[in-house]
Parts: sequence; C-alpha cells; structure tokens
Amino acid sequence: MKLAIDGMGGDNAPKAIVEGVLLALEEFPNIEIQLYGKQQELQPFLKEHARLEVIHCEEVVEAEDDPARAVRRKKDSSMTKILEAVTDNRADACLSAGNTGALMAGGLFKVGRIEGVTRPALATTLPTIDGQGFLMLDLGANADAKPENLLQYAIMGYIYAKKVRGIDNPRVGLLNIGTEDKKGNDLTKQAFTLLKESNINFIGNVEARDLLDNVADVVVTDGFTGNMVLKSIEGTAGAMMSMLKEAFMASAKTKIGAVLMKTELKKLKGKLDYSEHGGAALFGLKAPVIKAHGSSNARAIYSAIRQASIMVEHNVTDVITETIAQTEQQ
Repeated sequence: MKLAIDGMGGDNAPKAIVEGVLLALEEFPNIEIQLYGKQQELQPFLKEHARLEVIHCEEVVEAEDDPARAVRRKKDSSMTKILEAVTDNRADACLSAGNTGALMAGGLFKVGRIEGVTRPALATTLPTIDGQGFLMLDLGANADAKPENLLQYAIMGYIYAKKVRGIDNPRVGLLNIGTEDKKGNDLTKQAFTLLKESNINFIGNVEARDLLDNVADVVVTDGFTGNMVLKSIEGTAGAMMSMLKEAFMASAKTKIGAVLMKTELKKLKGKLDYSEHGGAALFGLKAPVIKAHGSSNARAIYSAIRQASIMVEHNVTDVITETIAQTEQQ
C-alpha cells in the first residue's frame, strides 16, 4: 500500500516526521511512503530506502494559516499535495501533523465525503485506566450536530473499533449528563432513540466521569462537546503528572520513594501517552485521512502510520460506505 505523508506539518517537523517514517518502513514491509516537503529541510534526516519516495514542495501550510484559504492558495504545499495524492489514487491514505482545520477543509474539498455521510467526524483513541482505551467522536470536525449525524458517527466508530482495534462487538455509548434513558437535551434524546433502534451494540448513555473507566469502546457526541472533553482529559492528565512530579521532588524522603516507584510511574505515564494510540482519523471521507498530534514525536508518527496502514488493509472506508448505504435504504 502507498501512504502520503506531510513532512512539514507539526511542531517537531521535519525531524520527527522523517524519523517516524523510517521507523515505520523498517517495521511494516508492506508499505511504500511518499514523503512531501521541502527537500533541503528533509534531507539532513533522510536515509536511502527502496520504499521511500521524497517529493519536493515549495510551500508549507503554517499553524496560523486560515484553513480554507491555505488549501485554496497554497497549491504547492506538502499538505495540499498529500490530499491530491489520495484524490488521484496515487496513495491509499494520507497523514499530517499540521494545521487541523486546513487538513479537515482539504479533506472535504479534495478527497470528498462518502455518499450518504452528511458530516465527517474527527475521532481518536483516548486512554483508559486499564490500558484498553476508547474511541471518541466527534472531536471538533463539526461544532453542531443533528441526531442522524450522531447515528452515523456511531456506525463509523463501531466499524473502526471492530476492524482497526480488533474488538469483536464494540460497546457504543452516547455521552450525556446522566445514564438514564430520558436524560439530556433534544439532541441526545433523539439520538438515543435512533441508536437504540440501530443494529450496533448500543449500551446507552455514559457520563464523562466514567470515560477513563472503560465504560464503552466507542463514545459518541457532537464536536463542540467532544473537543471540550478531549482538552479537559489532556489538561487533567498533564496537570496530574506535574503534581505527582512536584510531590515526589518535595523532600529527600519523597525522592527515595520516586526512585522505588520509577517502574510504576513509567507505566502510568505510558497509559497516558498519546504517541502509542496513533492520530485522529477524519471519518466519513472517501479515503483515510489521519491527523497526527501537533506535538508528535517520531513514535507518534510511527503509530499514526500504523493506524493508517491498518485502515487501508481492512478496507475501513469501503465497509463504512457499504454500511451507510444499507442504513440509508432501511
């Protein structure tokens, strides 16, 4: 399979991108990578590889660029070129750690939506206490949503969790302010009815405070709520690690304790490490488009490439297309 990678996107580009690409090429013999970016900036970190093609681009979509304008005007940017590679069937999937809004806008304009999908959703795997993780969507592709959008999110999330994460019959939960069936606003009440009548394994409403306890394999919500929950989890995890570090460095006694607990603390940090879970997938497009975290290191890029390759290998886009079509007919 062929994967198109934006070599210039993200806080640690191009070094982390190139290193992640080289890791993936060593690990996955069935992939070929097209790396797009400024040749002179990529070159110091590159190594010769038979399955790596470097394509020079003059422009870069910056983090502060207006998303829609950047996609339209920066025609020779690395981000625009990876999207075009997928659109023209020169690549099976694409990946960038760059401007999220621009990647989503470009995905819609260039790759296009699956027929029947009214709104794409941004989805990623978040950590749980037991280490299993859960998929959450939408995380910000659309601030507003209708009940039928949440149903489609649930279907796409269910398929992804089954095909990519290998969960036999994923549990799908609807994020709400309580677990009772009648809880919530008009959106969640109507979505609850649609989900209950669907063929997926819908387990009902779930609360935000239970998410890290592995209450569900897939959690569905609107993009506005999802983005706030995502940032709350990220912020809380970061704050907890900082507080733990401060507590262990408070005195000689606590420093000894930190040394004794070093292994367990590393395990805890690993559970909260985004770099092992891959990126955020933009569900509902005609080909896999993966958004890696802006601060991705080489390991995170490697994981995102693994994620993209699994999506291609298991024909996730085709399965979503077929399932959405069947749902529309029903």
